[in-house]
Amino acid sequence: MNAEQQSPADARRERGTYYATTPIFYVNAAPHIGHAYTTILVDVVTRFHRLKGDDTFFLTGTDEHVEKVAKAAARAGVTPQTYTDQVAAQFRSTWDAMGIAYDEFIRTTEGRHQQVVREVLQKVYDNGDIFYGEYSGLYCVGAERFVTEKELVDGTCPDSDEPPEYRTEANYFFRMEKYRPWLREHIERNPDFIRPERYRNEVLAMLREPIGDLSISRPRARVPWGIPLPWDEEHVTYVWFDALINYWSALLSRDLEQRYWPAVNHFIAKDIVKPHGVFWPTMLKAAGIPVYKHLNVHGYWLQDERKMSKSLGNVVGPLELQAKYGRDAFRYFLLRDMSFGLDAGFNEPAIAERINADLANALGNLLNRTLGMLGKYRDGVVPAFGPLEHADLALKDAFMALPDALTDHVDQLRFERAVEDVMTAVRAANKYIAEQQPWTLAKDPTQATRLDTVLRTCLEALRCASVLLEPVMPEKCRALRVQLGLPDAAASLGDARRWDAIPVGTQASAGEPLFPRIDLAALHEELAAGDASAAPLEHKDEVEYDAFAALELRVALVTHAEPHPKADKLLVLTVQLGPESRTIVAGIRAHYAPDELINKRVVIVANLKPARLRGVTSQGMLLAAEDADGHLALVSVEREMPAGSEVR
Repeated sequence: MNAEQQSPADARRERGTYYATTPIFYVNAAPHIGHAYTTILVDVVTRFHRLKGDDTFFLTGTDEHVEKVAKAAARAGVTPQTYTDQVAAQFRSTWDAMGIAYDEFIRTTEGRHQQVVREVLQKVYDNGDIFYGEYSGLYCVGAERFVTEKELVDGTCPDSDEPPEYRTEANYFFRMEKYRPWLREHIERNPDFIRPERYRNEVLAMLREPIGDLSISRPRARVPWGIPLPWDEEHVTYVWFDALINYWSALLSRDLEQRYWPAVNHFIAKDIVKPHGVFWPTMLKAAGIPVYKHLNVHGYWLQDERKMSKSLGNVVGPLELQAKYGRDAFRYFLLRDMSFGLDAGFNEPAIAERINADLANALGNLLNRTLGMLGKYRDGVVPAFGPLEHADLALKDAFMALPDALTDHVDQLRFERAVEDVMTAVRAANKYIAEQQPWTLAKDPTQATRLDTVLRTCLEALRCASVLLEPVMPEKCRALRVQLGLPDAAASLGDARRWDAIPVGTQASAGEPLFPRIDLAALHEELAAGDASAAPLEHKDEVEYDAFAALELRVALVTHAEPHPKADKLLVLTVQLGPESRTIVAGIRAHYAPDELINKRVVIVANLKPARLRGVTSQGMLLAAEDADGHLALVSVEREMPAGSEVR
């Protein structure tokens, strides 16, 4: 079959299919940075798949049949439907203002969704997997679910710091426990079903013990806001047996389930792992619907070491940050400064520093220098390549390796590494300019061809970087290509595999700086004006030299790292000190993934008395720097010193 005869379905299979979802967000409050991160992340991922040429579908929306929404509506003096209409519109307008390119925005109050929920419920009921019974237990209204004593934090709900309510109620129950053996076996046979591994292990730990049956209804007399059960209209559907079905109902209502469901990737924050990792797959199994492909779980953005949430009063508005720093620069920060699966600390100076270091100093500098020299030496006209020398080929190879590297990083959820790989190549291009010295070449008429090659090499580097970074910064990257004389905004990953895509004779023209530097001193003054924590550093008491000299500091090579089996904050490292191997337990799990540490040379206190930490003996201590916001950075040495070298 030739290309003209190929069916649309065959073409889609060849180019790949990708379906990504955000959680549907509760409409009891306006969107904050936590909502924005998940939604921007999925926007970046789906833009990358479109860049590859994949057939892509992106779903987001709002979860509206929840008890706390009804309470919020009552406090506002309006009906739940009026309230949800207002807040759902706010979510949608926020995503539109942030340039989120979703394909579908679903609301759980829509008729098309309610119909599918009732159909799924009826099928599970007819299969005998729903029964009527009574349950008593602790209920967290914020999470809309019953919790166990061990899930509480100092006696309060983990997501809201509010005490749970003790409830006894007769409801309908889903026979979830029946599917526990199947789910455990499925996860064990499919290691990448839940990613990263730490959350897979968390769900497997839940499944080692009985999970019980799931209450799936509430009496309509007490909670009238919800979808009535099809066989008993005196009960409404419990939120999780309603909300989770949106991922399926959005496709089913448009006859797209066959096309996209086999490729579904759910993206969620770690607080809803249990509903998505236990409730949802067992519900799908009971309903005869194939389970999802991947559940991808990210950490929290922390403010003062606490998760951002409205109930805790520490939320940060995404539109305010976008207005202050720019839409694309804000997106760049979120992707670059969180390692997927781990928590990340949020503070405004970190955004400004990232913008200055990566976007202004690296990418912006490369653009400004290249176009400045092109204008000065070639009147802005793009020249042809001359013979390529080793330095030209080395830079070309660095950029030509990026499409495959980025594809692998995105597939494996290493988003920050994907971004950093591009920026590493951009920095290499800046170094290339410094080494090739086009300003010197311009003084020698015999070097005209060489100057053309250097300028053209920098132009192609910029063009490739703009294509590869477009999913993260779509507006700025298209604006960059306009300055290169390429006003056509369309781009594909194939364009980043070419090193000759700018036609000779194209007229390039420098515009306004894409990434103006931020005045950090002014920003700190602004923040300090309302922040009492911006005080001078406090120094500890002075010590005698002999006390310091007693410490034996050495370079250690990390050869293995894994999470501590009994502590969420600890990593267990194996390090090499010359011929000696040691185990060190370090409280850095929130800051480093285990695979980030392999082959890293760190500095340790080597003569510290061994200590036993949660059952594992630690034979030393890592050195790390910590800023005022709790960010950690391990201390290392500038050169690749042999393991065991003494630090003086």
